[in-house]
Amino acid sequence: MHRRTFLASLAGLVAAGPATAQMKYDMGGMNGHGGHNMPKTATNPILPEGQPLRALPRLSNQSAVPGVFKAKLAAEPGFVRFADGLDTPVLLYNGTNPVIEASEGDTVEISFENRIPGEPTTIHWHGMPVPADQDGNPTDPVASGEERIYAFELPEGSAASYWFHPHPHGLTAEQVYRGLAGIFLVKPKNDPIPPDYGDTVLMLTDLRIAADGTMPESTMADLMNGRVGDHVLVNGQKNPAMAVARGEKRRIRLYNATNARFLRLAFENASMTVIGTDGGLIEAPVAVNELLLTPAERVELIVSFDKPGEAKLTTLDYERGWMGPGKPNEAGMILLTANVSEEATAAMPPLPAKLRTIEPLGTPAVTRRFVLTESMGGMDHGSMTMSGMDHSSMSLSSDSMGMKFLINGASFDMNRIDEVSKVGQVELWEIVNEADMDHPFHVHGTQFQITEHEKDGKVSMPSYRAWKDTVNITAGETVRILLRQDLPGPRMYHCHILEHEQLGMMGTIDIQA
Repeated sequence: MHRRTFLASLAGLVAAGPATAQMKYDMGGMNGHGGHNMPKTATNPILPEGQPLRALPRLSNQSAVPGVFKAKLAAEPGFVRFADGLDTPVLLYNGTNPVIEASEGDTVEISFENRIPGEPTTIHWHGMPVPADQDGNPTDPVASGEERIYAFELPEGSAASYWFHPHPHGLTAEQVYRGLAGIFLVKPKNDPIPPDYGDTVLMLTDLRIAADGTMPESTMADLMNGRVGDHVLVNGQKNPAMAVARGEKRRIRLYNATNARFLRLAFENASMTVIGTDGGLIEAPVAVNELLLTPAERVELIVSFDKPGEAKLTTLDYERGWMGPGKPNEAGMILLTANVSEEATAAMPPLPAKLRTIEPLGTPAVTRRFVLTESMGGMDHGSMTMSGMDHSSMSLSSDSMGMKFLINGASFDMNRIDEVSKVGQVELWEIVNEADMDHPFHVHGTQFQITEHEKDGKVSMPSYRAWKDTVNITAGETVRILLRQDLPGPRMYHCHILEHEQLGMMGTIDIQA
């Protein structure tokens, strides 16, 4: 579809009212107050910068049995103080964005409660090899006020930087941008990375906040492009500060937990080495000057701070195909500042030359082709679902918007199986982007290997083999991946611009035993 066709429907707003806030959460160490009558200001709030980087809180293991991780998790309304004097209504897990840490071979049991008034939700364990009935698919919602247990085992070789977020049909985008996200670290039994490097988790989110502290409703431009906030936050803070010594090496895990923001990153006055991706460590370290982290992707880095002074994690411009006015200026944002001391650290052990072995998946038995397209039909404003109506039927659907993001010409239908596969079958998937913008493509339940990119008749190979669960498909590009599903049941595949997923760019593949 052509851009000018899309631009005809820029007018209008989609209502996505905030959940009723029932609790208060104080960010940044700022003093809270008892009332929530948020003052009006003439301009949008200014977020404080330069505060010490906070670690995300760890979810405590309630089990005393070795090899078992057991905990309670609740999705609930709350307040976050992003700006002084303003309490922003949000959604949180246990009042925060927690980190779950377990090890390969562990059994995990999470008792989950949905405390969001009037809305179903799920927990999707993004990238993790969990059974289909434990994966938090939109076909398996947890109703408001209800509880369920998610239980699964972490197989050998599954160590990686995963995360979790809601995946209810028609509500995923809103629940994620309002704050529902957490980290799931699966640690290996034998880690080749020196423990001297530490293990720093940086969850990248973005925020749009109004003068009264509330999150404005999404607009038509948000639906077309995906919702992009005005501020990029690191662990809930704007440009926090981290103190390091000269010569120090830090293991840093970056998570893009935004709805739709493409982050092309560089580290000024520090050097970056990639050691892992979505599915864990790669085979050997790869030095890079910059990297692109699209929505839902993760990367593990070793950052070497060899120069005293400020070392800044910054953004560079990236053209991902913006439709309509209001294109954000992506370049020049400072996400994190490391203050490197003049005093040198003690000598640190070297990074191993080999990290692991990744066996190729081999010859595929089946080839599948998935074509990503956009479509704009007539707008039916009367069918738009507004806040305060029945959220159980709420969906930013192609029928309500007249806007469609499609896979193989079809919009998502929860009652339809699009593909049928077999457990253990190696497949080649060709993802073809015939749309006007990039689409990060995610497959549930497994990790895949990218084999090649093709664009404008030119074929290129990845510079290293890696396990991935999300891959960016640029406009006009075909990306080929090899994958194998080892557990039976229905699995989703979709664009991880969450507004596009809700507007149809998702399908279901049924894995049969």
